[in-house]
Amino acid sequence: MKRFVLDASALIAFFEDLPGAERVEGLIASAIDGKTELSMSIVNWGEVCYSIWRTKGNAAARKTVGEIAQLPINLVDANPELASLAVALRAEYKMPYSACFAAAMARQRRASLVTADKNFTEIEKQVVIVWVSN
Repeated sequence: MKRFVLDASALIAFFEDLPGAERVEGLIASAIDGKTELSMSIVNWGEVCYSIWRTKGNAAARKTVGEIAQLPINLVDANPELASLAVALRAEYKMPYSACFAAAMARQRRASLVTADKNFTEIEKQVVIVWVSN
């Protein structure tokens, strides 16, 4: 089964109907069908919630939390091993720390990283990137 780790930008694209939303929707449909496995770091989940709260308010953020819970996305807690991998990526590539959690998780799980965030161009040799928008 093909594994994917979602970065916050991918899920934000989905919820905000931004470019790439249809690509994320296709991955979700594939996960519903049992053809793929979707995961997301709780750190990136928090980034999605914060982004929605900041732009649309607390009520919209809480609604989004409920909608995410209905999706076939395995939320993965941050633990010392994952945090250590994220720290190493942050030190080496100078990417945002939350982005480093997504990349670290993709490396750890041997999964493709799904994102719209161009910060990840720096690590394309380290992690397979699935770009949801151009």
